[in-house]
Amino acid sequence: MSSRLGIIDLGTNTFHLLIVEKNGKDVTTLFHESKPARIGLGGINKQLITNEATARALDVLHLFRSKLDAFGVPQENTAAFGTSAIRNAANKAEFCETVLQETNIPITIIDGNQEAEYIYKGVRLGTRLGSTPSLIMDIGGGSVEFIIGNETQIFWKQSFEIGGQRLMEKFMKNDPLPESNKKKLYNYLDEQLIPLANAVHQYAPEKLVGSSGTFDTLIDIDYQYKTNQWRPQDQTDFNLPLEEFYRSYRMILSGNHEERMAIPGMIALRVDMIVVAVCLIDYVLRSHHIKQIQVSNYALKEGVLATLIEQ
Repeated sequence: MSSRLGIIDLGTNTFHLLIVEKNGKDVTTLFHESKPARIGLGGINKQLITNEATARALDVLHLFRSKLDAFGVPQENTAAFGTSAIRNAANKAEFCETVLQETNIPITIIDGNQEAEYIYKGVRLGTRLGSTPSLIMDIGGGSVEFIIGNETQIFWKQSFEIGGQRLMEKFMKNDPLPESNKKKLYNYLDEQLIPLANAVHQYAPEKLVGSSGTFDTLIDIDYQYKTNQWRPQDQTDFNLPLEEFYRSYRMILSGNHEERMAIPGMIALRVDMIVVAVCLIDYVLRSHHIKQIQVSNYALKEGVLATLIEQ
């Protein structure tokens, strides 16, 4: 019996749609698209989804609705997940109601714990985690999830409301990011990430496994630099050498918006947020003496898919 499933990840910056066909144990991807909706813009640190953000969200979701219809995905097989920007918004109920009325897409709001769980399952599906503990890190626009786990289990997980859009609005008052603001950002991370430091001390992960936005772009920059090509679309597991990360890190921090945009592999959606995001990666690598970076092309939506398949 074959059935079609539609999974929507309503991220703070980007909305993702994944349509698959499930045939017994086999799963085939029929369609996959990511579109910028930027629902955190202008309101995220005020716990608000602005009217402009709602309009951008509806534009993307009308498009997704037409794709779901075109592929014949039944209503009961469509799952949309709201993360940080939505779960923390004072007007989340109105937002979800508006989306439902306009697009017939029901939104399930998940907490940070559930988000971390899905990310782990997605990353595990896309990469070889191995038997020793890894530190999995997913940098969203609203929240950042950290999970310490191996290929069989999660040892520890926590979601922190320190995503790229939040950090950018708090610390990136000038471009390029001034050294003084960078210091403030690192001090802030020291305060916010105490639970992570304790967990790393306890489980001693040897590698960082990154998923989502910034890490995808860092892989693209790496591939463009080494091969003048985009990364292979069917590959889900990548190695990012430490020296390559720091080559990109230096370029990203030294330039302004235009200079970053000129880096081969950079995309407009990521060009500003990547500044605070690479600072966060650098902070984690240096604080915890991690020497290896692996990148997963799979994240939350694939984790939801893995969960649905298990059921």
